[in-house]
Amino acid sequence: MANTADISFVHLGITIDHLRNSISIFGFRIAFYGIIIGIGILTGLWVATNDAKRRGQDPEVYLDFALYAIVVSIICARIYYVIFDWANYKDNLLQIFNLRAGGLAIYGGVIGAAITLVVYTRRKRLSFLSLADTGCLGLITGQIIGRWGNFFNCEAFGGYTDSLFAMRIRRALVNENMISKELLNHLIVKDGVEYIQVHPTFLYESVWNLCLLVFLLWYRKRKQFDGEIFLIYLLGYGLGRVWIEGIRTDQLIFFSTGIPVSQALSLILVVISALVLFFRHRQIRIKSKGET
Repeated sequence: MANTADISFVHLGITIDHLRNSISIFGFRIAFYGIIIGIGILTGLWVATNDAKRRGQDPEVYLDFALYAIVVSIICARIYYVIFDWANYKDNLLQIFNLRAGGLAIYGGVIGAAITLVVYTRRKRLSFLSLADTGCLGLITGQIIGRWGNFFNCEAFGGYTDSLFAMRIRRALVNENMISKELLNHLIVKDGVEYIQVHPTFLYESVWNLCLLVFLLWYRKRKQFDGEIFLIYLLGYGLGRVWIEGIRTDQLIFFSTGIPVSQALSLILVVISALVLFFRHRQIRIKSKGET
């Protein structure tokens, strides 16, 4: 690894000597994180509207919904983060509105999108479950892409590892609050430069979500009831997040319990989704036997 390297996947031979996390246009700094999130949103909308066309739905409905959902999701993602990281905001409330400093939680965004969809479908007299089946395809597409914003921010990583995908990061690039005692115990010093070596959990989640999206795209023509794709999304994403959240060093903790809130929420979603899927398929089988 080069002495000046900022990031290296040490066992894959991939090295980035100088990692930039923003560009400047007319003196105004634009973070790659925001650019990537924007790309994720646009790509997710493209996936959702194409699925709507496939189903014979009006794609304009999803574009109209997205105008509300994007705003509400950003607000909810911020609220979720602030609530469970209150200690860092209680003495400086104005920082709550400083989004440029980071602090958005994806689960808050998902909750915000779901609430918006409930309200939207009721007002438009549309099926929540039907729209959720298509909407979640766009959502997970955005999540796949959006996680790479964490890479440029040098965040959302796990504890120490020397596995195949181990990622070494220059310590100076990382928020000290994200560096655990375990990482400090395995601190690497090369030519006077300090590095931490971590699980790239942003990569794990992006790849997991990609596999889940491929499955959903394959299964969508085989679904047996409205809401099934949405439930499989909740189940699949929750399963991945349970184990990935468990190794992250920047967990949001459920107040003073020591329980990672996103891990607990993921487990709840997995159990509920699995139970609903089981009973719905059981009902379908019973009904099918009764008709024969």
